[in-house]
Amino acid sequence: MESFARFYIRAKPFLAVILLQFGYAGMSIVSKFALNKGMSPHVFAVYRHVVATIVVAPFALILDRKVRPKMTLSIFVKILLLGLLEPTIDQNLFYTGMKYTTATFTTAMANVLPAFAFLMAWIIRLEKVNFRKFHSWAKVFGTIVTVGGAMFMTLIKGPVLDLPWTNHNYHQESTSNSSVQSPIKGALMITIGCFSWAGFMVLQAITLKSYPTELSLTALICLMGTIEGTIVALFLERGNAAVWTIHLDSKLLAAVYSGVICSGIGYYVSGVVMKDRGPVFVTAFNPLCMIIVAIMGSFLLSEIMYLGRVVGAIIIVVGLYLVLWGKSKDQNTQSPGGNIKELAASSYHHDQQMAKTSTKIGASNDRGSGADEFV
Repeated sequence: MESFARFYIRAKPFLAVILLQFGYAGMSIVSKFALNKGMSPHVFAVYRHVVATIVVAPFALILDRKVRPKMTLSIFVKILLLGLLEPTIDQNLFYTGMKYTTATFTTAMANVLPAFAFLMAWIIRLEKVNFRKFHSWAKVFGTIVTVGGAMFMTLIKGPVLDLPWTNHNYHQESTSNSSVQSPIKGALMITIGCFSWAGFMVLQAITLKSYPTELSLTALICLMGTIEGTIVALFLERGNAAVWTIHLDSKLLAAVYSGVICSGIGYYVSGVVMKDRGPVFVTAFNPLCMIIVAIMGSFLLSEIMYLGRVVGAIIIVVGLYLVLWGKSKDQNTQSPGGNIKELAASSYHHDQQMAKTSTKIGASNDRGSGADEFV
């Protein structure tokens, strides 16, 4: 029983992020369906965070009322940036890019996210890389392989795989592919959006150190995303009030699903896992979403499966394994060292404080003896 509990504790972060990728995959399918029905990507991003704020805020107010830290100007500015980076910039570009392309193409391009997150975390020293260690090279090489697999999957289609459930939809899919407006523009938007998303992940990890209440932070991010996204949507959709109308259809389903699962639960779970494992660990599982969407898209959106996409998916899995193997070695080697460093830092600060106290006492005694001599 004890060994099972130990295994569950070790496996919990992996299970959490894997389930999160299934949630993101469902969001890609539902969102693409809503966008195909004419929903504005800018309005969609707003409604998503309206739903997320309504759902998460009550839990944050009740559960975090005794542990919520004091809001400071520094934390408030970080939350403003968090609401701008992912809910506003990334999602507007991501959904617009998805509208120009397909769900599978969009999730394939989104696999540059782990590489961006790794580079940003490395630059600001949230992620440690020691080129004398083999597992650090594995993380770097795995990131390159993952991005390479995504590019292979995107650029090289190869022959069509004759799957029984897609054969009768081949002509329909070919027609829909020919009506794509601009895959190059879509790819560029998705890439810039992923860069913003990676910045969000890194900044969220930094913010959690000074504001360690995940639920409250999630609610505030969604609220700021709603406000900032509304300003952007009103500007981009000015003079077109009809885009704000919503009914009991796929558009409402997409807003509710993405708001609850991807913004509400997604931000919270990412924050919890990120506190222990870092932003690179969370984003390293992103390629799994692409594989799930590629399979679900062939069923639900009648997207044709190509051999190049299958080969690219295999390459991505190999790169993902290398990154996770390197991260697991970091977890084993840095945890003891981290404790030692914390103890050393604590001892150092204690010694410094003692030295300052001794100096003050000595100075006070000198002033006292000098006064006695004067008397």
